[in-house]
Amino acid sequence: MVKPKQDSQTSPLAGLKKCPTGITGLDEITEGGLPQGRPTLVCGGAGCGKTLLAMEFLVRGATEFNEPGVFMAFEETAEDLTENVASLGFDLNDLVARKKIVLDYVHIERSEIEESGEYDLEGLFIRLGAAIEAIGAKRVVLDTVETLFAGLPNPLILRAELRRLFLWLKEKGVTAIITGERGDGTLTRQGLEEYVSDCVIMLDHRVSDQTSSRRLRVVKYRGSTHGTNEYPFLIDEDGFSVLPVTSLSLEHKVSSERVSSGIADLDVMLGGKGYYRGSSVLISGTAGTGKSSLAGHFTDAACRRGERVLYFAFEESPSQITRNMGSIGIDLQQWVEKGLLQFHANRPSLTGLEMHLMIAHKAVKAFKPQVMIMDPLSAYSLGNNLIEVHSMLMRLIDFLKTEQITGLFTNLAKGGSALEQTDVSISSLIDTWLLLLNMDVCGERLRTLSILKSRGMAHSNKTREFLLTDHGVELGDEPIANTRMDR
Repeated sequence: MVKPKQDSQTSPLAGLKKCPTGITGLDEITEGGLPQGRPTLVCGGAGCGKTLLAMEFLVRGATEFNEPGVFMAFEETAEDLTENVASLGFDLNDLVARKKIVLDYVHIERSEIEESGEYDLEGLFIRLGAAIEAIGAKRVVLDTVETLFAGLPNPLILRAELRRLFLWLKEKGVTAIITGERGDGTLTRQGLEEYVSDCVIMLDHRVSDQTSSRRLRVVKYRGSTHGTNEYPFLIDEDGFSVLPVTSLSLEHKVSSERVSSGIADLDVMLGGKGYYRGSSVLISGTAGTGKSSLAGHFTDAACRRGERVLYFAFEESPSQITRNMGSIGIDLQQWVEKGLLQFHANRPSLTGLEMHLMIAHKAVKAFKPQVMIMDPLSAYSLGNNLIEVHSMLMRLIDFLKTEQITGLFTNLAKGGSALEQTDVSISSLIDTWLLLLNMDVCGERLRTLSILKSRGMAHSNKTREFLLTDHGVELGDEPIANTRMDR
């Protein structure tokens, strides 16, 4: 038996030893990693990411946990695997040269396989055993195992050899991932889940409303508690990452520090000090009321304090935003050049809602901002997806509060709708809510600003005129009667 590693984690309930994968989010969902010394089945359809997950498990083990590994492939050659994962930053040639990883391609031609009563996997065991011994491997990947049994129509022989394979891996004490193609009505074509009962992970690549998304679910994990929901995952230049979106709880700490809105008169309306750090701010109003201008002021003020700002734009390009802000005397380009402001500009239809949430998580972890701007939230509302939008934004706001990031969101109110509510139904999650309106007064179009609520602080109940000038936003000195004069 292989002795437990010091960096292995233990399940508090059953004392099950865990092997950390090093994959962002997956170790959190599995509460420490995969079962050490046991096989795990990763199944799913074509193109869902099984091979990449297995490869990253092996690479992270070799580079972060000093656990060499063997990758035995039945479909892709070592050269193909090396080229395919190079885009993720994995240098397999270097790891092979340093005896951290062994890549072994086993060519199986279905037409050449002849079934016999004595058919077994003894040759595979010898070959795999030699690779394990050569580098002292602690991790093993078999990808894809269906190919190994492609020419075996006899289910009795197939099942017997599967049992032997998994028992052999357990006897070797290696932590193994076996990948399998999803079957018709079953998790895998050969019913592998019946034999790999310790841990089964299912990957899914789906398309909804012409938008694709990838999901991961831990179907079973014997001897350990684990997250049971579906979790979105992302494959990009940083590898494989999973977002355990439902793990967020209402336990975040709050700050009493106040940060300026960037507009002195608005700070006065907010008790003279501005917003609470780490709070959520919503600016809503109809088109042309100046929502983005308030967001620009807050961005500029934060950068002047030396804080980092992450700006998600869904309707304008970064160059358009910087140009428009320049017309009211705000130079955002200088902060981009100084590395304090980072734009992410994409249409919401680029990907699914959960993937937008994951992208925001990754951007926050990489850039480490103190402020996040999302302009506008209403761009997420497409069709009948309001429940999904609300769920996604709730988790995003909870995440920002946990990280003590001040979030400022704009929302476009539709003409003729109730103005003291939002299409995405997040008003109850917001700490400070500003309402901007256009009013017709004596033939003149007048912008106004009022504070609908601001939790935990004294704030003005007056409606003030809102002016856009070439040197920024100004608020009128006198309150405006909250009436609308119809022509």
